[in-house]
Amino acid sequence: FTLSLFRFKARLNASSKKRFELNFLDLYPCLGDDSPTTSFDPHYLYHLAWAVRKVKEIAPKKHVDFSSHLHFASMLSAFVETEFYDYRPAKLNLTNLKTGAADLIKLPFQDNSLSSISCMHVIEHIGLGRYGDPLDPDADLKAVEELKRVVAPGGSLLFVAPVGIPRLMFNGHRIYSLQQVLEMFAGFKVVEKSALPDDWTQGIIREPDQELLDKQNYACGMFWFKKE
Repeated sequence: FTLSLFRFKARLNASSKKRFELNFLDLYPCLGDDSPTTSFDPHYLYHLAWAVRKVKEIAPKKHVDFSSHLHFASMLSAFVETEFYDYRPAKLNLTNLKTGAADLIKLPFQDNSLSSISCMHVIEHIGLGRYGDPLDPDADLKAVEELKRVVAPGGSLLFVAPVGIPRLMFNGHRIYSLQQVLEMFAGFKVVEKSALPDDWTQGIIREPDQELLDKQNYACGMFWFKKE
């Protein structure tokens, strides 16, 4: 960094255009960005891209998201009326976007009232105290029941969670087997199931087989359910 600073300062001083001053107090060292490719979090990039595509396909009048990534709700609101609810409410000021507080254990919505909802990379954290929520080993199951309760008949539910060899990693998250996810949503139709495997370089795999998912450590499972 120091060598680059001296080189840049020399070139700045030699420049005929004095557009900026280089002051010591304004130094802002960025030391980890010189990489051959652009880095990203595979789970969050791929599952958000998947979900936006699904909502576009569903084409609802309004979509309600529970505690997924804020980038998803904010971008989705560009083309569909969106509501975002979280245990820790987010204060966003964007057109076509409403935000508020909600506890997934007791959602403030009537039975069968929402035609299009999502809850992505959320359920695996509930009940572990990570976000200030009460400790409860079965909180994820209770939250799933609430999601199922509020979906309208024929409505869509987009669900994302880690899948692979099932285990509990306190107080971070849970990892579910494919069978555990399907059992939690018993009675719902599986419109689509996809996954981003541990080797994420191959991208999203649509309709992955059981054998593949059983070998994963921390794959990203993406599910589109419909309430029949």
